Amino acid sequence: MTARTDDHDAILRVMRLYIDGFNDNDVSKFKEAFDEDAWIFFIDVDGALHKHRISEDFERWAAPPSWGVVGRFVPVTQVGDAAAVQLSFDAEQSGGGWIDFHNLLKVNGVWKITNKTATHSSR
Repeated sequence: MTARTDDHDAILRVMRLYIDGFNDNDVSKFKEAFDEDAWIFFIDVDGALHKHRISEDFERWAAPPSWGVVGRFVPVTQVGDAAAVQLSFDAEQSGGGWIDFHNLLKVNGVWKITNKTATHSSR
């Protein structure tokens, strides 16, 4: 059995900020969850690759109406000050679900998402 680390809840709190940003239409939750230089790489429903600074998406993600995101954290892995979280992500506004892989770092005692790699669940 895998032991739960002391930081497990802190890591999941950051991931919940990400989900709550969509559901609460709140840019500040995205800003709190992500490092300011975080990047996103993803394959959309049509198979096209997109990559850019993730902060470019915050305003669009927070625009009403709520996305109706339901997320499920599959594995959470932490080694020292680094962590990885896989998220199964369903959202009414995005035309289906996504599989997200988030990497996080703990810097000066604070966990931040440093990058996101994702694919549409239809792929």
